[in-house]
Amino acid sequence: MIEKQFRITNEQGIHARPATTLVNVCMNFESTITLEALKKEVDFKSIMGVMSLGIYSGTTITVKCDGKDENEAMADIKAKIIELGLGKEL
Repeated sequence: MIEKQFRITNEQGIHARPATTLVNVCMNFESTITLEALKKEVDFKSIMGVMSLGIYSGTTITVKCDGKDENEAMADIKAKIIELGLGKEL
């Protein structure tokens, strides 16, 4: 299992459109991928789970990947967070 932390810097946080994009990235992998924020943890392949967190600007999130393609999954998730201008790795 690997995990990385990110600080959300986008002033709108993770709202519906980028959340959908990130969930779609996660669905390309077999690994179990979870998103932790604000003392809650959800399946990163569930749009409802991600949206239920209400991630706002300044929030620190933790992404955890566990499985045979965990390294590729984490690399793609990190790249997409940066590409979308959502935040930066801590």
